[in-house]
Amino acid sequence: MDTIVVINQDQMGHGDRALGQKILGTFLKKSIALPGFTAIVFYNAGVKLVGPESPVLAELRALEERGVDLVPCGTCLSHFGVAPSVGKVADMDTILQEIGRAKKVVTL
Repeated sequence: MDTIVVINQDQMGHGDRALGQKILGTFLKKSIALPGFTAIVFYNAGVKLVGPESPVLAELRALEERGVDLVPCGTCLSHFGVAPSVGKVADMDTILQEIGRAKKVVTL
């Protein structure tokens, strides 16, 4: 079963930013255990996580090396001025295809 994770902000949850980034890092480290985990789609402020200043860049690189597709929104990258260090820049059609083929979509 294809499982897609959608990340639309640069932390997990609302509230304390440092805590949100810490628990996102833990989630990403452990998420490889999700059954059929195939991709992470990033949009809006979530695209900041694929840039060189990302607090979770090591975790994302590890996931990419294990075969998880990292799919950041190109329009969002441009908006925030982020040059991706991981992933393959995508347009909305590609993002919709990723989400459409998934049996399960988890939004953080």
